[in-house]
Amino acid sequence: MNKQNKKTTDLGQLLNQEVNVGVRLREIRKKKKYSLRSLAEKSNLNLNTLSMIENSKTSPSVSTLQRISNALEIPISYFFDVAPQKSKVVFTPKDRRIPASAEHIRLQLLGTNLASDKLHQFIVQLAPGDCSGESETVHTGLEFVYCLNGSTEYVVDGKTYLLEPGDSLVFEAYLPHIWCNKSDSFAEILLIFFTSDELENPAARHFSEFIS
Repeated sequence: MNKQNKKTTDLGQLLNQEVNVGVRLREIRKKKKYSLRSLAEKSNLNLNTLSMIENSKTSPSVSTLQRISNALEIPISYFFDVAPQKSKVVFTPKDRRIPASAEHIRLQLLGTNLASDKLHQFIVQLAPGDCSGESETVHTGLEFVYCLNGSTEYVVDGKTYLLEPGDSLVFEAYLPHIWCNKSDSFAEILLIFFTSDELENPAARHFSEFIS
């Protein structure tokens, strides 16, 4: 596509190059007190696959990593740092954003390793026709969206909002909601979740259609 897309790295390649996912997976799995077998059952993944990932014999695909993060009830960003240091202040230069891709969707994670795990922020690029799912979703806390480019349609509690560049929307996330790019061109939004439960992963609800 364009230069912006060329700069976007496939999540599997990124993890393989910069992060030992196996080490992070083993650390988190043990911290959560899961055996390999119990994690395999909960994530609906093969036990041998998980073992190979932990032993760095294979690199997980986007869908595999999403299944693991869902099963462990953690944001997918937990896998992006070998030894994450929690901080009260996180500065992320534009060239240090963590990019990921899955099918049509492109997203960049902003501000990982904040001391609080309640805030999740992304820049999301949507291809024409991309939606957050076939049905509405709900989660705890607040959801904020700011349209950067193109247009994105949000339906919140039965009411439709068309966001164009410069428009923003914030709402209580327990209200049923869904978003979609119904235009003929790419759209780009800043999407921020503020959850009331640090173990909740609202991103998985919104992006699961692309990476399941």
